[in-house]
Amino acid sequence: MIKENQRLLNILNVISDGLCIFPMLPLAFFIRFHLMQGGIVTVPFSEYLWLGAAYTLLSLFTYAAFRLYDSFRNTSLQEELVRLVEASLIDFAILLTVLFIDHGVHFSRIAFGIFLALSLTALGVKRIILRTVLRHFREKGYNQKHILIIGSGQQARRYLEEIRRDRQLGYRAVGYISGRSMEGEEELARLGGFDALEAVLESEKPDEVISAVDADELDHTRDIIEACEKSGVKLSIIPIYAEFMPSNPRFDFLNGIPLMNIRYIPLDNWANAFVKRAGDIIGSLLLIILTSPIMLICAVGVRLSSPGPVIFRQERIGLGKKPFMMYKFRSMCVNQNQENGWTTDSDSRKTPFGAFMRKLSLDELPQFFNVLRGDMSLVGPRPEVPFFVEQFKQEVPLYMVKHQVRPGITGWAQVHGLRGDTSIRERVEYDIYYIEHWSPLLDLHILLETVFCGKFLNSEKLK
Repeated sequence: MIKENQRLLNILNVISDGLCIFPMLPLAFFIRFHLMQGGIVTVPFSEYLWLGAAYTLLSLFTYAAFRLYDSFRNTSLQEELVRLVEASLIDFAILLTVLFIDHGVHFSRIAFGIFLALSLTALGVKRIILRTVLRHFREKGYNQKHILIIGSGQQARRYLEEIRRDRQLGYRAVGYISGRSMEGEEELARLGGFDALEAVLESEKPDEVISAVDADELDHTRDIIEACEKSGVKLSIIPIYAEFMPSNPRFDFLNGIPLMNIRYIPLDNWANAFVKRAGDIIGSLLLIILTSPIMLICAVGVRLSSPGPVIFRQERIGLGKKPFMMYKFRSMCVNQNQENGWTTDSDSRKTPFGAFMRKLSLDELPQFFNVLRGDMSLVGPRPEVPFFVEQFKQEVPLYMVKHQVRPGITGWAQVHGLRGDTSIRERVEYDIYYIEHWSPLLDLHILLETVFCGKFLNSEKLK
């Protein structure tokens, strides 16, 4: 039943996307030439209609290629919207290229800009509404995807906990197959051992099978695959090394032997690295110029507030585990113990002017010079002092992965509220997600959310 539901949903998704795109070009025409001043119609309205129809068909094809019509149970809204923007910009670039080649046609560029903004807004709002409605129904028990779990170990229990915790995903476990009972599990029925798999698939007819066997049960993998293929049931496998895998694994092949890259980093690609570094240089220069009056006021305020240097320099660990000196406006009285501790909002050593700067994150503005020097990036994992790096690398799995990219002034963890004295483990999870999913659009998203959501910088409040 879930397959029929998904097929119907895909059809409705395609049709509704078309309805979000096609009317927007005529609407943009109306706005440009009837609501705005100074517009001269050089191409008849009928041509805009034909162009809108062709563009709509192109967009639907591109969206399908970008997997925007796949099931999005396991896809975040942000990831879907990023794909939507990327696909739309590609289509828009194709449109402009075609019209540029045909010099005899002079469509309004302002109308096209309005059209792009309207269509993206309509498509984004539609997807938000669709997700909200579907999640509501799934939470109520409708549109459920029935799952059969194979295995009873740690990975199987972890998967079961996740689908129970987030009921909005719409997954319901019908039972599990294993040679032994699942420890601490009383609600979910054990439907038999591995030899009962084919019979269970026939009787339960699950929408998907999740294989999460332990290392000592790997010998059953071939039988599990053959049974699922014989029954025509989709099989997904959670590897026993899942906790070490990247969220977006990449594979190489050596004479047919698959080799999984345990940590794929987009910024290892020189073109990506060039784009990011160029953006950092241009962005930091512009921000230094724009904020220079504010920095001058801060420098005077620090000098008058208490004796000591205006700039606070502290050693941090950056790209490739190399130390560098990070700059901040000094917000506290000079102290000796500044390498191994966080301060609190009520720390008595903060000057009144320093507290004001911290509240608005103005003390972090000198880090634009760190970005210009190449020590930091505008966006990336926040750097730590050597004391904490030595401590966390022993306590937090994958902590040192963050040093494979330049540290940032703001980051994916910070815009999700993980700044200051918050969970280091959770912060590292967000940092690794950013590292593995980097794109210029993700950087732009983080910068915009930092500015407009009041989450500027990471106020670690280090001494």
